[in-house]
Amino acid sequence: MRTRSPKQALEAAVDAGRWAPSVHNTQPWTFAVSGEEIALRADTARRLTAEDASGRELLISCGAALFTIRTVLRCKGYEPVVRILPDPDRPALLATIALGEKIEADESTRMLCGEIERRRTHRAGFAAMPVPDRLIDALARSATEEGARLTPVRDPEAIRVIAGLTQAAQGVQRRDRRFDLEVIAWARPPGSNRADGVPATAYPREPARTEPDFPQRHYAWRHGWGTEGAPAETETGVVAVLTTRGDGRADWIAAGQALQHVLLHASAYGVSAAFHTQALEMDPLRDFLRRELLSGEHPQMIMRLGVTFDDVRDMPRRPLSDVLT
Repeated sequence: MRTRSPKQALEAAVDAGRWAPSVHNTQPWTFAVSGEEIALRADTARRLTAEDASGRELLISCGAALFTIRTVLRCKGYEPVVRILPDPDRPALLATIALGEKIEADESTRMLCGEIERRRTHRAGFAAMPVPDRLIDALARSATEEGARLTPVRDPEAIRVIAGLTQAAQGVQRRDRRFDLEVIAWARPPGSNRADGVPATAYPREPARTEPDFPQRHYAWRHGWGTEGAPAETETGVVAVLTTRGDGRADWIAAGQALQHVLLHASAYGVSAAFHTQALEMDPLRDFLRRELLSGEHPQMIMRLGVTFDDVRDMPRRPLSDVLT
């Protein structure tokens, strides 16, 4: 692959960073380019005050954007030189990414680059098609490369426990007006021109229940929004938990990088992910998971991996002018 000019590489990386996944598609990041370096900052005005009081999910989202930037720079022929949390006096500055030596992107990196704008979050059950164990093993290695651990949950009883905790958290949150209003605020009405939030085309109006049931967010809340969905897609898929040994800001950023590496790798093989963060937004439930199921590691993301034939095309992104400072 021909190495692009530094300016072209930086522009492509920042443009691609916008396509990272984020909680409720809040896109809580900004980028600044100075010389041959990109600064990634948290847009704290987009933090979810009820669901994400600590800012953990915001930093995971920004970590996903960081991995995207790194991957594109490699695709454009440069090894990224990354500093995480480089300035304690500027907590919103999460990372700087400078251009390092010129390289030739390998096949794996080019594969990941090809999925950046293609990857979509799924919000329902999956088709009755198994995800190969060797792919799950490869996804686990992808997470390990970024300093996190992806553990597939194979024990049916453990899956029922995680589903039950998700159900419990969802039930509590739906009785809390703060949580309800936050979800509604980021649900995009049909025909909306908003450049963020979850569009009505991205979730079913009434999702079919999986067994055990992993409830989805109620973006359609009393509005009847959403699509008809695929009624035959009721499989749970592979339940997996992304964890880190520590639970500080650098660990959350690492979890985001691992998450995006896993998602892009999975997407290249036709596998999508559905996320269930409800239980992780309630400290007692999150700590229970850590102690009882995860050998003391800190859960950063609960997901289901599977195959779907639903085609979600509309996924809004803030224009570059909004995120480039």
